[in-house]
Amino acid sequence: MPLATRAGPMLARPRSGRRRPSAPVVLHSAPIVLPVSAAPLRDGAVVVRGDRVLQVGARAELLAYFPVETEHRWPGMIVAGAVDACAAGAPEPGVTARATVVRDPHEPAGLPGIAYVEVRSAAEEEWESRERDAVITAIREADRPGGCGLAARTRDPQVLEDVAMLARTFGLRLLADLDTHAPVALDEAGVLGPLCHTICSRPLDPGERKLLRLRRTAVAVGPAHPAADVLALLEEGNIVAFGCLGLPGGPLALAADVRRRARELGLRPRALDRRLVAAATLGGARALGMDQGAGRIGTLGPGARADFAVHDARGRYPYAALLAGAPCAGTVLGGAIVAGTPE
Repeated sequence: MPLATRAGPMLARPRSGRRRPSAPVVLHSAPIVLPVSAAPLRDGAVVVRGDRVLQVGARAELLAYFPVETEHRWPGMIVAGAVDACAAGAPEPGVTARATVVRDPHEPAGLPGIAYVEVRSAAEEEWESRERDAVITAIREADRPGGCGLAARTRDPQVLEDVAMLARTFGLRLLADLDTHAPVALDEAGVLGPLCHTICSRPLDPGERKLLRLRRTAVAVGPAHPAADVLALLEEGNIVAFGCLGLPGGPLALAADVRRRARELGLRPRALDRRLVAAATLGGARALGMDQGAGRIGTLGPGARADFAVHDARGRYPYAALLAGAPCAGTVLGGAIVAGTPE
């Protein structure tokens, strides 16, 4: 996609008043800014106050309309932070949020996202006698309001139904494994829905993809997921994210691998690069239910959380440049520089 030169309509000048902002206004600029939710910007910038984005647009325009106290000039490309929809181990560079499966929700979070308490009971008796109470206690004592969910890894259908009921009772998100359960079995247990996302490394048939789409359940494709099936999910309108499962590289590396394998098959659908980058960022945010409202992630825009990465990527086509293996040169998390050094 060719680069745009500005973010849209002229920005309104900020209102002056006696009340001073609680944090300074900081501008992060780069030769290219990729908000994901809007067209790429040449000589763009992100205006940040505290942990939130105030505006994204052309650097010169933002400098003229905001009382910027500090500018951080980055090389390459500013991109909305990647979201790993099923992570393990240490976070990869450029990943700013993730879903993790834990036994104890009190484990240190490390990054924003959802900690899914694992449910593994082999049978209903084990669940009722031991694990159910332990899971409920862990949920009630968790110090992550809104950041806790349930990972339904049991194979027992009765336990699955109770896990789905607990999730509805406590307002929790669900994570299910399509390599363990067929979508129809999860649907019969009440697991599928907009509050659930799945991890999958196998091809899905058209009926399975349709069911997941109808239930508005996101699919986090794993490292071994066939490229043709990823393209089918994207073409048919499923919510697609990437789950790295602890393998190195992060969601953008998985997206680049899908692109490479698709090309080897002779598959070059329109706007594939853009859709793969969106899956690695906004798709992961949608899978975690963190893509809406103030503090949203996966995109850069007014009110979004100031989470983004800087990649050493340049060129006329930013999405293709990003998927060409551009290394991460910096990370900003909640408005704070946690990796890299601006120019």
